[in-house]
Amino acid sequence: MVHPVAEANERSLFGSRSPEEFYAHHSVDHSSSTFLNPRGLNIFTQWWTPLPPKKVIGIVAVVHGFTGESSWLVQLTAVHLAKAGFATCAIDHQGHGFSDGLPNHIPDINPVVDDCITFFQSFRARYPPSLPAFLYSESLGGAIALLIHLRGPNAGGGHWAGAVLNGAMCGISDKFKPPWPLEHLLSLAAWLLPTWQVVPTRGSIPGVSFKVEWKRRLAVSSPCRRVGRPRAATALELLRVCRELQDKFQEVDMPMLIVHGEDDVVCDPACVEKLYERARSKDKTLRMYPGMGHQLIGEPDDNVELVFGDVVEWLRYRAERYQPDLHQPNSEVLSS
Repeated sequence: MVHPVAEANERSLFGSRSPEEFYAHHSVDHSSSTFLNPRGLNIFTQWWTPLPPKKVIGIVAVVHGFTGESSWLVQLTAVHLAKAGFATCAIDHQGHGFSDGLPNHIPDINPVVDDCITFFQSFRARYPPSLPAFLYSESLGGAIALLIHLRGPNAGGGHWAGAVLNGAMCGISDKFKPPWPLEHLLSLAAWLLPTWQVVPTRGSIPGVSFKVEWKRRLAVSSPCRRVGRPRAATALELLRVCRELQDKFQEVDMPMLIVHGEDDVVCDPACVEKLYERARSKDKTLRMYPGMGHQLIGEPDDNVELVFGDVVEWLRYRAERYQPDLHQPNSEVLSS
């Protein structure tokens, strides 16, 4: 099953087709909506479901990364998952995509986690509880997915049959962080001017993430994309979130597939290796791909098929063997 990014070009996410023609070609239905969160922000959501006669075998909730959005490149992965039989939903975080909020500003991750939980729970409620539900996340979305899991079912985090962490932000690479001593001045900058786009990084995220140039051009051509340096309070919060997660790696116990490029210079590969080693999960898989960067969808076609073939195979295997009472398909320890 070929990933739909193969049909895109640098001018259009859908290649030569209209969005409606694209969805019909891939035999998926698409809908969208918004909800008003407690902070008075309209949050954009959307979902893709396989058309009959394809049977829904599970649910996937997609969590995009920083400066990303559910309507652009990650949408192609959502369509890919829907084609594989998963009812797939996604949300735009505040300040991203079609959601309200100051562009790319997340001074506190917890309300963003709350928004995800609110929507994901409402989407899951549309399907029988016997269907397994998974998280699929990219970059900052990986941190958010872990925080959702760590909330636990009693705090609203819900029971998840597993999570795919693609290029997860468990630690920001020293190759991308602002140079010393600026990192250590972030607290002062965030206190004085929290929304100031002042934080320098060692290159732009798209510039260092995509191996294929036309895919990088497509990524930055989104009409919703806001370009600029990270805001002081946001940069400080992202660093804090990484520290919080690293202190809680041993509390992670859900099934998970970690896919990560060995040459990722945005999200530190060594940190996801530590997550893999320290997590209590009985079912965990680590796939480190030599020579690949941060955006695995931004790799050449052969690499894309390798990575997302692994993702679909992992999800399908667990969906087919899901045991609702146990919330895990097996107790096997898997490694790359």
